[in-house]
Amino acid sequence: MFTADEGYYFGLGAFETIAVEEGKPVFLEEHYQRLLQALQFFELQVDFEKIQQKVQEALGEEPVKIGRKVLKITVSQKNIVVSTRENTYREEDYRQGFTAAYAKIRRNEPSPLTYHKTLNYGDCILEKRRAKAQGIQEPVFLNTRGEIAEGAVSNVFFVKDGQIMAPPLSCGMLPGILRQYLYQNYEIHERIILPGQVPEFQEMFVTNSLLGIMPVRQMEDFVFPSMETGRRLREEYRSRYVL
Repeated sequence: MFTADEGYYFGLGAFETIAVEEGKPVFLEEHYQRLLQALQFFELQVDFEKIQQKVQEALGEEPVKIGRKVLKITVSQKNIVVSTRENTYREEDYRQGFTAAYAKIRRNEPSPLTYHKTLNYGDCILEKRRAKAQGIQEPVFLNTRGEIAEGAVSNVFFVKDGQIMAPPLSCGMLPGILRQYLYQNYEIHERIILPGQVPEFQEMFVTNSLLGIMPVRQMEDFVFPSMETGRRLREEYRSRYVL
C-alpha cells in the first residue's frame, strides 16, 4: 500500500531502472550502490534488506525470466515499490540510430539533485514528451553555462579521430551505470563541448541502462558521417553482459 510522504509531496526519494535479460539483472550491485548513495543524500532511513527482498521476489516471477524486461525500484521514506515492464527498445532503433535535439530547459549543474536519480524528474519527462511530439528520440540538455551536459535519460559521448570524448561530470549529469562501464573499460577523454563544436565530431552515441549504447544519427540539423564506434561498443557490451 502506498503512503503519502515527502517523496510524494516534495520529490524526496530515488529510483533505479535496471535491464533484465532472460531473468538476469544487469549491473544490479552497481544500481544498488547508486540508490544507496541517493538515499543517504536525502537522509532517508530505509531498510535496504527489504528493498533487496522485494527485488528478488520480482525477479522470481515467471514473466520476468523471459526476454528483455525492466526492473524499477522506487524508494521514499515510507514506500518501497518494485515493478517490472517490457524493455521496448528495438533492434531497428539501433540500426537507424537516434535523432537528438537540444532541450529548452537547462540542466542546473550547481544543484546536488542533478547528480542523483531522484523523484525530481519533471524536467526530463517534459522534455522527453516535447521531443517525442517532434519525432526526436532524445533531447540533450545544456547546462547554465551553455555546455553540453547530458540527455534527458542518457549520458552523451562523441567520437573524433578514433577518440571517445565526453563532458566531465561537473557539467551536470547523472553518473550513469553504462557511463561507468565505458570509463572502466575504454579510454575516455573528457572535455567541455559546446553546441557549435558538434560538427567537429564524426560520431555521437548515448548510453543508459535500458538502451545500453545507442548510436545517434543526427543532432539538430547535423548528420554524423558514421555510427561505427557506437555500434561496435554496443556489440562488445552485449557480448560481455547480455548474450
